[in-house]
Amino acid sequence: MKQIEQLIEISRKYGSDSRYVIAGGGNTSYKDDKQLWVKASGHALATITEEGFAVLDRVRLNAISTNRYSDDSDVAERQVACDLAAACLNKGARPSVETSLHNAMSARFVVHLHPSLVCGLVSSMNAESECARLFGDKALYVPYADPGYALYKRVSESIAAYEATHGCEPKVVLLQNHGIFVGADSTAEIEQIYDEVFATIEQAVREPLPEGEVSVCDCVSEVVPALRMMLSRGDDVKTLKVTTSPLVQWFSESETNFAKVAAPFSPDGIIYCRSKYLYIAADTTEAILAKAEQEIEEFNATHGYMPKVVVMKGVGLIAVGANAKECGIITDVFTDAMKVAWLAQSFGGEHPMSAEQIRYVDNWEAHRPNFKSAYPGRVENKIFIITGAAQGFGEGIAKCLMGEGANIVVADLNEQTGNKTVSELNAVAKSNRATFVKTDVSDLDNLNALIKSTVCAFGGLDVFVCNAGIVRAGGIETMTPENFELVTRINYNAYFYCVKVASRVMKLQNRYSEENWGDIIQINSKSGLRGSKANFTYAGSKFGGIGLTQSFALELAPERIKVNSICPGNFYDGPLWSDPVNGLFLQYLNAGKIPGAKTVEDVREYYISQAPMRKGCSPSDVCKAVLYLVEQTCETGQALPITGGQVMLN
Repeated sequence: MKQIEQLIEISRKYGSDSRYVIAGGGNTSYKDDKQLWVKASGHALATITEEGFAVLDRVRLNAISTNRYSDDSDVAERQVACDLAAACLNKGARPSVETSLHNAMSARFVVHLHPSLVCGLVSSMNAESECARLFGDKALYVPYADPGYALYKRVSESIAAYEATHGCEPKVVLLQNHGIFVGADSTAEIEQIYDEVFATIEQAVREPLPEGEVSVCDCVSEVVPALRMMLSRGDDVKTLKVTTSPLVQWFSESETNFAKVAAPFSPDGIIYCRSKYLYIAADTTEAILAKAEQEIEEFNATHGYMPKVVVMKGVGLIAVGANAKECGIITDVFTDAMKVAWLAQSFGGEHPMSAEQIRYVDNWEAHRPNFKSAYPGRVENKIFIITGAAQGFGEGIAKCLMGEGANIVVADLNEQTGNKTVSELNAVAKSNRATFVKTDVSDLDNLNALIKSTVCAFGGLDVFVCNAGIVRAGGIETMTPENFELVTRINYNAYFYCVKVASRVMKLQNRYSEENWGDIIQINSKSGLRGSKANFTYAGSKFGGIGLTQSFALELAPERIKVNSICPGNFYDGPLWSDPVNGLFLQYLNAGKIPGAKTVEDVREYYISQAPMRKGCSPSDVCKAVLYLVEQTCETGQALPITGGQVMLN
């Protein structure tokens, strides 16, 4: 059907642009004389297909306008929801609460959005007079009504009054503290109307939104991980996301500025961010932590829930969610609220919802999304840094852990491959997320930047997997001092550097949670358990790594940080071994490590024959070992062999 194709096209156009739609909001519809197609709840406009639309019988839908419902608003909402469900022809779809609003307009196509530009106008002190000044009788302004049936009744009555006065239905409906509806008989006209509306408001804005870049304060690593634990309770450990920009910086600069965004402007703001937010400002790190600890407890005692939004002077906007997905939505929604507050200054100043209006939506639990996973993985929402995870063993471990619900930071020097790996991880993510940070593990400044990026992305650090490593095979006569020093720097020295930066964050978290544990896991090698002919550089670095593991474990045990090594057998299918240019099979062949070997296949067969189980070690095997070490709380300083029986502990 051509009209549905047009509906999908315009839905994706506006849904994929954050200027018009955030948090999966907004909805679109098409109607003929008998049926209405409207975006169903749980579907995003940006990616919607025909299956994402609820199809409703308009005869039954029209009856909602004349049906008698309870005077109790909560009961009435349930009754209307039942009637909407009864009118739905594809029973798997769930019509949204705004379905009746689409039916109230006779236009074939209706597109409802919440653009910050429009919301800055309709959420201002002079919204009604400014709408009249800018649009005259070309637009219908509707004062605030509670979402759901009450809003539908007010809008339908306002449309009827407009039609009685003007002899036609409005094509633009502006809803106070809500958004905009545009109706027309073609999608081309819808786009034309929206372009005109946006251009008109843009010309009226006196102070455009501030642009540019602002760096997050380095103090974030000394504050936010502690904040994460203050905001968590027991096993319910939160994920945090830190954002800054010139706009965020302005609102976080003082309590006076923050006051302009301290109350919600729209029902969606309450649904995703609740209605109360926390502002924290102090001069020193210790003062910030002391103040945060006190104010978080007071906030929880007063409101009965932890804040989802913390605005901190010098740091920025901190979203607090059950997982990374929720943090992303909170960030988008509250950043949009800042845009609305800023733009509203051009129209008389900000006009948040009233206390009564807020109270109604704040208690609207049936419509509050539940972001917690119904089937959590073994490391659900835990924050992992995995060095050398762009490819090979590290990539495989990352993919396995992603499937178990972990948030993954891919730390690697290979930027192109690392970003590709992250894209693949996020393509299969549920509520967890992956991000890439270009990192040289042998450089402390790089590692401190890695920690800062991780804290900004997820709020802290639970597990650091030291996987990055290199091999330069060769005997005593052929090994160069330069290669010896390179392998030692990456495989041995860098392990110390990683532990140094990772343990600081874990100590800080554990200072504010007596139940929390941290894990540092070195991906070592079977060559760390027994010598390796013509490969002493690598084996020596790995032997030394196990010595570091045992020593670090003794030092960090009182801090509830476990330190262990995993000693895998050979991952023959990975690039370390199979790379045709610099893989170990080729290196060992050239080094003459395997007597009589004439081809790469000869070297491969020799190594496979060394394992009693005649198999190499896979990333999945190592991931299972990682999961075991993270889950247990009574082993530290261990070197766990995963070798198919090739190397056994004495």
